Amino acid sequence: MLVKLNSKTADHVFTATATDLPINQETLSGGPSAVVAVFGHLNRVAALQQHLPAGWTMRQAPDLADLRADELVLLSGATVDQVAAARSVLPTRTLVVAVVDEQAPGDLVAGVLTAGADVCVRGGQPAILAGHLIAGRRRQRAGHWARLDRQRPR
Repeated sequence: MLVKLNSKTADHVFTATATDLPINQETLSGGPSAVVAVFGHLNRVAALQQHLPAGWTMRQAPDLADLRADELVLLSGATVDQVAAARSVLPTRTLVVAVVDEQAPGDLVAGVLTAGADVCVRGGQPAILAGHLIAGRRRQRAGHWARLDRQRPR
């Protein structure tokens, strides 16, 4: 079958036939971008920037009031109280990633997840942490497009 498909020699011009598709604004700006707002110990995650996709930025958030809904929130050295406080001021769609000590007890991990963190990472190894942030952003974007589809009038 593949041989038959590859043996066709006719030239075809391929064009988009759908005209009602939503435009992905991220592709117009040269690729996806995101802001990772770090609250807590910045030195624990200093090497993270090297593992994030091109166009992503990191910034230090001085307090919880400085966090924005469209950012990925990274709580470095997270406690249950910090996660609960962040969740109380942020919309539910905001991704909250908690970084705890490598030797953190299971009670702390369970506590930050129960308090509202989407992800809890022990130790904060930059490549693993970046993978969680990228996957979380992908889930956010998928949810965004799904909400647009549900809002479209039929």
